[in-house]
Amino acid sequence: MKQLLDFFITFCKIGGLTFGGGYAMLPLLQKEVVENKGWVKEEELVEYYAISQCIPGPMAVSIAILVGYKQKGIACAIFAALGIIMPSIIIIMLLAALFQEIMDIPLVGHAFAGIRIAVVALVIQSVVVLGKSGVKDIYGLLIMVVAFILATFTDISIIYIIVAAGILGIFIRKRGEDTK
Repeated sequence: MKQLLDFFITFCKIGGLTFGGGYAMLPLLQKEVVENKGWVKEEELVEYYAISQCIPGPMAVSIAILVGYKQKGIACAIFAALGIIMPSIIIIMLLAALFQEIMDIPLVGHAFAGIRIAVVALVIQSVVVLGKSGVKDIYGLLIMVVAFILATFTDISIIYIIVAAGILGIFIRKRGEDTK
């Protein structure tokens, strides 16, 4: 039970400190579940991040479930998922009750502007961390650049880009194995 509570508290902390969605959560996840707790390796976290991009639902919940399940199975996955969503539920309920009253306060508007800037910095830091562990060779770099260009400058669905990148990855790795 102590381990389940540890997962709940750890993911609750991550969920409570993450503003800006799943991308902003990556530095906290890396720090907590890789460095502090040692529950997964950095490469595994990158894989979980990629998987969570390909399945329905919030990325944060998917990653929490994958990390929890890897460690102690279904019970741990449930506690991790509950931990990651609990702060959001509480904050959303409070904001919903107070939203109209607080948004007219200039100080609140300035605070949200500052939070948005900090979130951009966290997303950039996540890109650097993912890039270091995810891009292993020139082919990975090329796939990343093409995926970025397609996602940024075209109307092609992200799903198609992810599937195409996966197929290219399989083809490139298979071709590399055949030449050995």
